[in-house]
Amino acid sequence: MIENFIEIKLPSEDAFLKIKETLTRIGVASNKDKKLFQSCHILHKKGKYYIVHFKELFALDGRDTTLDEEDIGRRNSIARLLHEWGLCTIVGLEKKGDRYIFPETMKVFCEYSKIKVISYSQKNEWKLESKYSIGKKKV
Repeated sequence: MIENFIEIKLPSEDAFLKIKETLTRIGVASNKDKKLFQSCHILHKKGKYYIVHFKELFALDGRDTTLDEEDIGRRNSIARLLHEWGLCTIVGLEKKGDRYIFPETMKVFCEYSKIKVISYSQKNEWKLESKYSIGKKKV
C-alpha cells in the first residue's frame, strides 16, 4: 500500500507544517455552503514523507474505502501543485527538456478545475473540513 503513495522530499525544516496547512485549503468545495473538504494529507512514516488521499489513509487503517481513479488523479494533481509551488520535490520525478516524467504512481491526473484552492487570506470565509485526522482515533 505505501508503495503507491507519492513520496516527497522537503526543502526545509518548516516545509512539513507549511504543506500540512496548505493541504487544509485544497480539496473539493461546496460553493453554496462555502465548505471545503480536504482531499490530501502529508504523512510522515519511517523517516519518509508522502502525499496521500484521505481514502488511502482509511485503507491503511484497515477501514472500508471507495478510492477510485478520480481520487488518485486529484491526489496526483495536488502533489504536482505542491511541487510547482516549491513546497516539496516529488521523489522519482525527472525533467527532460521542458517536460516532466512522473513516477509510476502518478500516471493519472485530474483537471485543476476539479480542485478548489482557497487562498490563505480567504480561509476564514470558508468552513474547512477534514474527513481524516492523522494521529487521532475517531470514536
